[in-house]
Amino acid sequence: DHDARKAGAEVVKQVAHPLLSGLLYPGLQALDEEYLGVDAQFGGVDQRKIFMFAEKYLPSLGYKKRAHLMNPMIPGLTGDKMSSSEPDSKIDLIDGPGVVKKKINKAFCEPGNVTNNGLLSFAEYVIFPYLGEKAFEIKRKPEHGGDVSFSNFADLRDAFAKETVYPLDLKMAVTTYINMLLAPIISEFNSKELKKLTSQAYPPEGKAGKGGPVVEREIDLSRVDIRVGKIVEIGPHPDADSLYVEQIDVGEDAPRTVISGLRHFVPEDQLRDALVAVVCNLKPANMRGIKSQGMLLCASDKDHKTVEVLRVPEGSKPGERITGESFSEAPDAQLNPKKKIFEKVQVDLTTDDSLQVMYKGELLRTSAGVITAPTLKSAVIR
Repeated sequence: DHDARKAGAEVVKQVAHPLLSGLLYPGLQALDEEYLGVDAQFGGVDQRKIFMFAEKYLPSLGYKKRAHLMNPMIPGLTGDKMSSSEPDSKIDLIDGPGVVKKKINKAFCEPGNVTNNGLLSFAEYVIFPYLGEKAFEIKRKPEHGGDVSFSNFADLRDAFAKETVYPLDLKMAVTTYINMLLAPIISEFNSKELKKLTSQAYPPEGKAGKGGPVVEREIDLSRVDIRVGKIVEIGPHPDADSLYVEQIDVGEDAPRTVISGLRHFVPEDQLRDALVAVVCNLKPANMRGIKSQGMLLCASDKDHKTVEVLRVPEGSKPGERITGESFSEAPDAQLNPKKKIFEKVQVDLTTDDSLQVMYKGELLRTSAGVITAPTLKSAVIR
């Protein structure tokens, strides 16, 4: 009892009469080392007593002693300890730009406070090591002091303490750098295998379980998996005069076969090798004997007399996700056709007077820029 309480002192809530689960926790975590077959365990410094518990007791059970690695604890964004049970206290590796921006905008960041500031800790332990020899830059308007840069964390901390760097300055800069750091991870995570793994580990909400029905996730653009595609092959459909058969690279092991009804609207040579926007999580559908594994997004006038393929900025990579900043949550593995999710999202997809594609007033973009239509303003996107 004494050793179990001591080992869990920093990670298990301490009460006069602890629950059995709290006493079992340190021992179970120690046994994970053996049953997972690992050589080392990594955690924050708050885990050190559990690590010592494991080093003491595993050898007495005939198990080998493991190595233990620790890193400093970064305060949570809410001002308290970072916790997996508090989503707003932490940044996840697959949080999209909109989610990161929202969390950091809500973060506790008191002017001049350098002792309990999660954003400064992110800068010290994450961003400065990521930047290496590059300076930490804060972009500001001239009337707000102009741009400023810091070659080391100590100078940034001192400037914040003296309030020559303000909370909004720090939030904007940290948001920019965290999104830069996460971008390649999120791009890699768009692979078919990792999406399947995620759906298995975290099943989609909406199915009733023993605890009763679960509220289904809101229907919005984040549910739709729109990706950059490159048309690597194209030809006429053998059994339909209005259809093309395209092979499109969407960042997977092999190109997808996609059928589009564009033969009367767009010449074949304009589509070959073009970067396009492809909906990748529709249920595959047979179209005149050939299964289509996606849908190519286009702009259309209301009479459907003019149809244009959306333009994807040069520099965008096949497989990169296309979405709005506030709609970066992981998409469904496959949209349920009975629920008409894409059809409900499509209603709010359009182009503005600058030909930019928007969803509920927010621009659709890749890391290289905004998605546009060639000529159609206030167009329907389908």
